[in-house]
Amino acid sequence: MKRSLLIFALLFATTFSAVADKGMWLPSLISSRISDMKSKGFKLSAEDIYSINKASMKDAVVLFDGGCTGEIISEKGLILTNHHCGYDAIQAHSTVEHDYLTDGFWAMNHEEELPCPGLKVHILVRMEEVTERLAAGETKEEIIAKAKAEGVGFHATVESMYYGNMAYLFIYREFNDVRLVGAPPTTIGKFGADNDNWIWPRHTGDFSIFRIYANENNEPAAYSAENKPYKPARHFQISTKGVKEGDFTMIYGFPGNTQEYITSDAVKYIAETADPTKIDLRTQRLDIIGAAQAKSTETRIKYAAKQANIANAWKKWQGEVKGINRLGTYGKKVAYEERFRKDNPDKAYLLDSLSAAYERNMEGYFHYELFNESLRGIELAQVVTITNNTKLSAEQKQAALELFYKDFDVNVDRDIAIAMLTAYEKHATLFTPALKELLAKHGGAAAYAEWIYANTTLGSLESYNAENVANDPITEFAEAIAPLRAHVSKYAYRNFSNIPDIERWFRPYVKALMEWDKKRAFFPDANLTLRVAYGKVAGYEYADGEYHLPQTTLEGIIAKDNPEIYDYNVPQALRDAYATKDYGRWGIELNGKYTVPVCFIATNHTTGGNSGSPVLNRKGELIGVNFDRTWLSTMSDIEFDETLCRNIICDIRYVLFVVDKVGGAEWLIKEMGI
Repeated sequence: MKRSLLIFALLFATTFSAVADKGMWLPSLISSRISDMKSKGFKLSAEDIYSINKASMKDAVVLFDGGCTGEIISEKGLILTNHHCGYDAIQAHSTVEHDYLTDGFWAMNHEEELPCPGLKVHILVRMEEVTERLAAGETKEEIIAKAKAEGVGFHATVESMYYGNMAYLFIYREFNDVRLVGAPPTTIGKFGADNDNWIWPRHTGDFSIFRIYANENNEPAAYSAENKPYKPARHFQISTKGVKEGDFTMIYGFPGNTQEYITSDAVKYIAETADPTKIDLRTQRLDIIGAAQAKSTETRIKYAAKQANIANAWKKWQGEVKGINRLGTYGKKVAYEERFRKDNPDKAYLLDSLSAAYERNMEGYFHYELFNESLRGIELAQVVTITNNTKLSAEQKQAALELFYKDFDVNVDRDIAIAMLTAYEKHATLFTPALKELLAKHGGAAAYAEWIYANTTLGSLESYNAENVANDPITEFAEAIAPLRAHVSKYAYRNFSNIPDIERWFRPYVKALMEWDKKRAFFPDANLTLRVAYGKVAGYEYADGEYHLPQTTLEGIIAKDNPEIYDYNVPQALRDAYATKDYGRWGIELNGKYTVPVCFIATNHTTGGNSGSPVLNRKGELIGVNFDRTWLSTMSDIEFDETLCRNIICDIRYVLFVVDKVGGAEWLIKEMGI
């Protein structure tokens, strides 16, 4: 085992230094990339990016709410992230009377900052390879327990790299007292909404501002009025000098999921089966929610975060399928695998074994995805789960129920249940006997769903009675699908390829690829651990004869402004600033006009989880906040095409302009040291 680890380590060292723009690199090993970064314009050292001996950039990057990235931008723990990353917290504070989604929110002092229960941020203390410790018999649980004991508020995980060929320990400080400081109106922070999502040119001010609080010792602590703003070891300095095409850019964040090394079997499943099915199911849910939101302001607020969460992946999958088909990714994979077979006849069995493993697990994994996208969308069943949870006290159950019903409409859920149960009946080959019996008894999926909601007594908090739950129709449904839920949960892995029966063959396959393909730059797939990516500001040819410039401006927002359409009805303060050209210090001359920069694009390799990541210039200064990719880039989780793949960034100058001219929160700009 140790000899095998040594061989892989040597392979890793030789392939890691290969020159390529794409990649998501482990910061503790970034020294192997520094020469390439410097050749592209970077002016700092590997120690500036990651160090355990002194404050470095890593100390200013946070894992935000378990699925996004944020950056610390002041000496008082001020965090900048995306509006869509803070959306749940903003929505939780919003009511019809205080609609912070529509109107925005700006604290004018520390006392006005709003606590966000349940919101956590993590700051990396260090990462270290533990492959040999695991090989020597130490368990993940033992390694994590030792790491957590090192400090107050420490949290730790052990993550696999290269399909188990390497393993790393990540130790974080976990902060639980995080407060909302500022958020622009949704028609800035989510400008264009679903229409503009994944699209370039883009004009979205996708940012929100939070603050970390700590105890008197500057340590993580539960919320308390006595807590003080956190004093970070490092925060990012902001540059307002702007960008131009060709400028070096670096992104530092927590990318969530890529599948760089999957075989043609997986690509075909994604493009022909999984994505089309999931797109169809989410289209149905979005149509139902959208129709209800259009009729009621209350429903619009209740379902705002849910709608945004559903729509994001829905549109991403559409672009992914288009990109895979456009690039011919499946055919490229087949050709690559054939070359591997030809050059490595003694290892061709690895591909055969992978193909057989995919075939064995395909039906089960499809039902896992189908269940998640259909039956799990029926929210009323959550009431049964809360009621029957023996780990919760009576007070905790009441709090959980109040939180659930706050953002729930029984009529919307009924329509979703009818659609999703009908869809499951259409697509599935896996049913429990109880579910089959109920569908037959009530005349099919649609009629059964109608019957559940016509007879339930759990449609609202006012009608809820714990004594009625056991005999409610939704409980009968929840019990009927429980064995199905348990069965599909066996396939609950990050990706299809991470199912152990498949991954065990990827481990030697990836190792064999490294031995064979010496020109390829091998980086570990994203798994929500801290990574560095770098590239440059660059436009691209969207179609024949159609070149997209890398910068957008305020003129593009005003051109789209439409008071009749909620998603394009910009705040009056923005119209007034444009009309009077009251841009303050944020105005610039660009292409012969006086304007405000809004967004720009670059060639950084990003994915989900990179939302909110700091985008830095060659000096390590903050120039923007990453928030999206172009639609032609959404296949980059599987195949990164350097000519087309672009990440979309909110220009820091637009962030500051909105804080100043729309929010009137100049105190925050002063705090940032500008």
